[in-house]
Amino acid sequence: MVKVGRPPQDPARQLERAHRILDAAGELVLRWGYDKTTIDDVAKRAEVAKGTIYLHWRTRDDLFAALLRRERVRLLEDLRASAPATVSELFGRFIGTLLRRPLLRASLIGDSEVLGRLTRMKRHSTSGLELGGPFDAYIRRLIEHGAVRAEPGDHPTVIASIVYGFVSLSDLLPEEARLPDERIAELVADTIERAMSTGRPLPEDDVSAVARATLDFLDAMQEVARRKLETSLGMKERVR
Repeated sequence: MVKVGRPPQDPARQLERAHRILDAAGELVLRWGYDKTTIDDVAKRAEVAKGTIYLHWRTRDDLFAALLRRERVRLLEDLRASAPATVSELFGRFIGTLLRRPLLRASLIGDSEVLGRLTRMKRHSTSGLELGGPFDAYIRRLIEHGAVRAEPGDHPTVIASIVYGFVSLSDLLPEEARLPDERIAELVADTIERAMSTGRPLPEDDVSAVARATLDFLDAMQEVARRKLETSLGMKERVR
């Protein structure tokens, strides 16, 4: 006999319940904001006992970290399906996809109305661009094939500045002056191309190699994002 409030022992049912709780949390945080959304609210909306949520996640922050990680996995899945072939296409489509996901948009710009105190935690979280080791390897491959200039370097800083600049500026402008999300994505792609491209036509073999490198980078990012989500859902032992 299963005790009341205990997550189902069947892993598939346990995972389904976790996602149902995350669905409820996402709906409520977009409606009321993180600071006003309680575990009681989430439990009621998900139709589970409050104690059940704590059997999945130790704290409310852990619950919402899992929510943002799930959003990131879904974003990367959509982005991978679009098969971007260059670094400019990659980040243009990344922003276009991200801006259609309110929670990730709020996380990127630090929207305190939606995420409340999580915007302060975000500085130490993994919900941003996450340009690390896989990105460095990706850029090296693009440089080898003549798609990106080696100088002046600092490619992660260049890309992050362009992405955050366009997205943040738009949200600071008066409503009537804001650009459509599709135009912001286009401007991000165009600016990255102008800032990083060598400007030289590439041989067909290099074009194919750059496209392959772009997809390999996305595959690596997906793997990292999925591992972190699995950890947040209790599917694997917690990792740092």
